[in-house]
Amino acid sequence: MAAEPIPLNPSSPGNSDPLAAPRRPRMSGRNRLLFFLTAWLIVLMPFLFWWNTWFGRPLTDQKMTAYLQDEAHPRHIQHAIVQLGQRMSAGDPGAARWYGDLVRLSAHPREEVRSTDAWVMGQDPKGPGFHEALVKMLQDPSLLVRGNAALSLVRFGDHSGREQIVALLQPVVVTTPYPGQVRDTAGVGTAIHQGGLVAKLQDGSQLREIRSPIGGRVRELTALEGRRVSAGDPIATVEPEEEQVWEALRALYLIGRPDDLPAIRYYERELPEISDRLRQQAMATEKAIQERANR
Repeated sequence: MAAEPIPLNPSSPGNSDPLAAPRRPRMSGRNRLLFFLTAWLIVLMPFLFWWNTWFGRPLTDQKMTAYLQDEAHPRHIQHAIVQLGQRMSAGDPGAARWYGDLVRLSAHPREEVRSTDAWVMGQDPKGPGFHEALVKMLQDPSLLVRGNAALSLVRFGDHSGREQIVALLQPVVVTTPYPGQVRDTAGVGTAIHQGGLVAKLQDGSQLREIRSPIGGRVRELTALEGRRVSAGDPIATVEPEEEQVWEALRALYLIGRPDDLPAIRYYERELPEISDRLRQQAMATEKAIQERANR
């Protein structure tokens, strides 16, 4: 009788199981170090970007002065203005040393700087030159700059910007400054930031972008994709974002007139896009206006 074959012993150094999974090569120490360094950079780089662009980061007095003068980096100027506004709202008397910069920046060429500046000047109605600068800003070409100036003037007891405040409640029709064929439009209902892309226009070999002057939501697309438009034609209608409406309603609670009620009542409706907070504020604003009218 033939002898039975002896089974292979996997633990035996001279034997190997052909069905066993091959042993995975170990990563070298150098490669492990490179792997962890790459993973760390992937986490670190977005954090550093956020840290350098976050307006909530406190600034020293030295950096405040430098940032307010940094014409090469408008976001540095914005950062300093926001930080200065926080010092002003906290009643810091040292903030007054930069008041002259706020007046100067009211005529800055960048819209976002002027808009932030207009808001912050409202933190101190006693600021020298603030009232005069804000009144001039009511004629600014930017809707948001005019609106923020008007909101700040309410704190000065000046109601001359009431019409600009009412305009903050109303949707904006986005038009094109040049002709072309509509491409890549934002969808109806899409949330959009100030300066966000609404559509692209193809004019020959040139592709141009149409952006929203306000943050909010696309209510309607007037020019559908593929359509040819001329300069001045409407592209879309954008409804204002909640915070803009909220601030306007609060201001009109104090200075609104019966003529403003149609714009206010839009936000009293029970619609999914109108929050309970806005609806309640709109109703309170109408009630305050009616009571003033009756008196």
